[in-house]
Amino acid sequence: MMPTLTTTVPSPIGPLLLSASQGALTGVQMQNQRHFRELPEDAVRDDEWFADIRAQLDAYFCGDLREFDVTLNLVGTDFQRRVWAQLQAIPYGETISYGELAARVGNERASRAVGLANGKNPVSIIVPCHRVIGADGSLTGYGGGLDRKTWLLAHETASRNGS
Repeated sequence: MMPTLTTTVPSPIGPLLLSASQGALTGVQMQNQRHFRELPEDAVRDDEWFADIRAQLDAYFCGDLREFDVTLNLVGTDFQRRVWAQLQAIPYGETISYGELAARVGNERASRAVGLANGKNPVSIIVPCHRVIGADGSLTGYGGGLDRKTWLLAHETASRNGS
């Protein structure tokens, strides 16, 4: 079995810990992130393997990339993976409510369960969990902290509007 690969890349919202397994990205995590997934003890640092992903993240943070082209291996329950798939369908610079996300996964009354699955998203930014907000438009909950969520949403809005 191939070891988990890892690297750390700088970003405007702090260092990002990337991980991959079996040729696919499995994690983009922030420092002090809630629901942080520990890496296996035999994880191997491999900066070169992540070169393209790092370039895409750099382009995103510069406002030049709106859609990532990365092979993902999202490890979670069937429900979590359905939620994460719907997150990927939220357009750049747009937001939806937890209730709307729940409806998209087939149970409009599952807002709380959707919120929990959203919080356990292992590939932040690329799977844009930051684009989900409260029904009243408030920036409720974010595993990376509300300051990072605020920054990401403002960045996408400014980039989309050409600022």
